Amino acid sequence: MARVTSPRGCHTRAVTRMFVAVLPPPEVLEHLEEFLAPRQEARVEGRPWRWTPVAQWHVTLAFMEDVPDRALDTLVERLAVAASRRRPVQARLAGGGAFPDPSRAKLLFAGIETDPVELERMATGARHAAAGAGVEVDGQRFRPHLTVARIARAVEATRWLRVLDTYAGPTWTVEEVVLVASHLGEGPGGRARHEVVGTCPLGAREGQSRPRP
Repeated sequence: MARVTSPRGCHTRAVTRMFVAVLPPPEVLEHLEEFLAPRQEARVEGRPWRWTPVAQWHVTLAFMEDVPDRALDTLVERLAVAASRRRPVQARLAGGGAFPDPSRAKLLFAGIETDPVELERMATGARHAAAGAGVEVDGQRFRPHLTVARIARAVEATRWLRVLDTYAGPTWTVEEVVLVASHLGEGPGGRARHEVVGTCPLGAREGQSRPRP
C-alpha cells in the first residue's frame, strides 16, 4: 500500500496547503538561474520584480488549498496510481510569458516544452486523484509554466517576454511527479517553505510511491 510521511508540523494543523508538481533537476534549474541572474537587478516602471527562490521552482500540475490530514494517505495512493498510468517524457524549459497578460503583468514565467498531451494527462490524473481522495482542487485551466518572478502591481512586461523568448534550457526526462506541502510564512523572508512529502514515479508498477526521507 502506498504511504507517505506526514509533513513536519502537521500535528499542529487540521489541513495543509499542497500541490502536485514536476520538479526540474538541479542542472536544469542552474541553467535558468544563470540566464536570469544578470537581469534581476533591472526594474520595471521604477519597481523591482520579486524573484522566486530557485529552490521553489516547479511546474504545478494540481493545486490544493486545504488537504485534511485524514486524506493524505489516500491522496498519495491515488496520485501513485495516476502517475503509474503515465509515461516518462522529455522536457526542457524554454521561452516564457506573463500572467494575466504582457500589458498588465503581475507574474513572469518560463515555459516548458514537452509532449503537451502527456503533460495535460498528468495534470488531469493528479486532479482526479485529489478529487477521489475528497480534496478540493483549484479549478483553473491548466497552463503549464514555471514562475520566476512576481510584482505587486500590474506592469507592462513586453520587454521581459522578449528576453525570456531567447531562453532555451537543457533537456531532461520527467520521470516522476511529487506532492509538495507549502507552509506559508515559514520560509526565508516570510515566504512559503516547500517540503516534498511524496514522490510518485511515472509508469511504476502497481502505483508505487516513495515517501520523502
